[in-house]
Amino acid sequence: MTDLCEPTRSRKPSAPRRATLPQILNAAEWTFGTRGLKGTRVEEIAGLCGIPKANILYYFHSKEALYQATLARLLDIWLADADEWLSPERDPMEGMEGYIRAKMAFSRTRPEGSRLFAQELLSGGQMIQGFLKETLRAHVERHAEIFLAWQAKGLMRVIDPTHFMCLLWSGTQAYADMQVQFEALLDRESLLDTDYEAGIETFLTLIRPLFVQLG
Repeated sequence: MTDLCEPTRSRKPSAPRRATLPQILNAAEWTFGTRGLKGTRVEEIAGLCGIPKANILYYFHSKEALYQATLARLLDIWLADADEWLSPERDPMEGMEGYIRAKMAFSRTRPEGSRLFAQELLSGGQMIQGFLKETLRAHVERHAEIFLAWQAKGLMRVIDPTHFMCLLWSGTQAYADMQVQFEALLDRESLLDTDYEAGIETFLTLIRPLFVQLG
């Protein structure tokens, strides 16, 4: 699931000459994130890709199957940031800054994807129960061990790792899921790069005291 053409921020995908599977999934991510599962028609996704509906149904036998595949790819990408930035060997604050920047970049460049995930959670998460209870739980437990190791070395103040990660996700994803609210409060037609940078600096200011050298 690493072969993909990333969607640009809040921009409706244009029709490629020859749709590839990643391009179909990109168009599906935009459409499902914008319209929701019920409001999406396979014909619209096919139109964005410039292909017949039958071509999409060749890969995915139903709209629901395409929805599940879109979510699966999205979640694979979303999880990868922690594995890249959080490790026992890395300086904790360097790792946290990289992780926060990666999460904000996801919200900036894939807002519809973030909203798609949020919509699925708000609707009860029936399509991703396996992911939540198995993949995500294992992911959090694995990275919680890193936070606990930093705490044991006196590199991080004692804080519940699971709640900490959930708060980081909700805060960074808010720049996609609640983008309209940010735009209204900041008097923007659309958020600027400087707005995302201000958000990153705010997060870093809040978490730096957690990573002072103790003892």
